[in-house]
Amino acid sequence: MSMSGKCQNWMLLHPAYVKMKNLEVDDSEQVHAAFLVYMDLTEVRHWKEVSCVKSDELKLVLLEAKEKEGSTMLSVLPLPVHRSLCHNTIRHVLDRGFPMLLCAVASDSTLVYQRLTDGLVTPDPPAGPFQDGGRRQHRKRRQQQSTSSGKHK
Repeated sequence: MSMSGKCQNWMLLHPAYVKMKNLEVDDSEQVHAAFLVYMDLTEVRHWKEVSCVKSDELKLVLLEAKEKEGSTMLSVLPLPVHRSLCHNTIRHVLDRGFPMLLCAVASDSTLVYQRLTDGLVTPDPPAGPFQDGGRRQHRKRRQQQSTSSGKHK
């Protein structure tokens, strides 16, 4: 086998890829996406307790992982970017009992993560030194003008 052949097939020999293939999910494209997300979570982001699980109902590979020690377990759904996602799939993943992270995987291996929740979540306040932009002062001046103009009548 040539050196280029070894470089092309390293992924097929990786223990995580072998484990995902052994889950017997027929969708090889989704398995490949799951492997790319697995590698990103373990090797780049250094997440903890990353494992792969087969979803018989959805016929795909899900990942379970913790962002850091002591944090909540997350269900990660790796999905090729051109695939559609229906409410039932999201509901099934959320019903597993963990918060959900959707990862869209582009053909060039770009990964985009999106947290999905069960219900509405109040957004965090913006971070950083933001200024009002003068709206309050403008409103205050307008109120002062209307009260002072009422006094002069």
